[in-house]
Amino acid sequence: MIPLSVLDLSVTTTATKPSAALRNSIDLARHVDQLGYVRYWLAEHHSLPSVASPSPDIMIGQIAAATQHIRVGSGGVMLPNHAPLVVAERFKMLEALFPGRIDLGLGRAPGTDGTTAYALRSRLDRREGDDFLERLHELMLWETREFPAGHPYNNVIAMPDDAPLPPIWLLGSSDYSSELSAQLGLGFGFAHHFASHDAVDAMTNYRAHFTPSRWRSQPHAILAVAVVTADTDAEAERLASSMDLNRLRRDRGQFLPLPSPEEVAAYLYTDADRASIARNRSRLFVGSPSTVRAKLDPMIAASQADELMVITATFDHEARKRSYSLLADAFGLERKAAA
Repeated sequence: MIPLSVLDLSVTTTATKPSAALRNSIDLARHVDQLGYVRYWLAEHHSLPSVASPSPDIMIGQIAAATQHIRVGSGGVMLPNHAPLVVAERFKMLEALFPGRIDLGLGRAPGTDGTTAYALRSRLDRREGDDFLERLHELMLWETREFPAGHPYNNVIAMPDDAPLPPIWLLGSSDYSSELSAQLGLGFGFAHHFASHDAVDAMTNYRAHFTPSRWRSQPHAILAVAVVTADTDAEAERLASSMDLNRLRRDRGQFLPLPSPEEVAAYLYTDADRASIARNRSRLFVGSPSTVRAKLDPMIAASQADELMVITATFDHEARKRSYSLLADAFGLERKAAA
């Protein structure tokens, strides 16, 4: 049975302030840790009222300390926002504190709007254009120590120097990251929940062209999907209506807290709105456990996914926990005994 993981944005709602959303993330992590989920990743977003956490590394430390079994990582660190040395130091620290349980997922998008991205990067030595590859290469060099002879960074040490950099994953929603992950021999995560590119194409292309490296000997492709599961199809549809309206608003540049199903029911949709929601449903899997399995299984098989990473956003926190519980049972996860 395919392993299940969690992608968490620490989503705020119209009734859940950001501080409470962060605490909910820790509570959810404890919950899925006992359910048998293998990985819990935190996203990086900035200046978005709908997302509480701009610093996945801080959340990773809190969640790793609050859990026992699950791997914890970034999904992902937006590398252009950070000096590679800072990323290396922070994740080597996390690996030192929680050995064998940390992942370093990297993205190349800013995770925010242009003005906020400028504020984040204005004190960095920015290059013109996309410098993701340059930053990724430097980050790897902090681990391999293969800077050219005479390079000034040969005298700089990323501490703690007795802890390795955690496994590196490239995240993406197009074929760019799949090709780069394969070329460099890294893990790959595909964001089906917001991608316009075909997941099957990206993931099978990654597997077909994977080159073993010092980082990874075998390919590992994670398929990230948005799911809302409940005891019945009708209840799942009610819960998912919050994500429907949230996505509609995001497409218009409105990054608002997640609305309640009651707020959604009172919203005046146009025919164009309903058509947009119907199109977006290709990125959202909704229903009872058996319904969701029937929808997911063909994509899992066609994409040859090694792992399914699930993002669930519901207005009610307990409903979100219930969704992950039902999904764990549907996929036959083995629950963990508390220490």
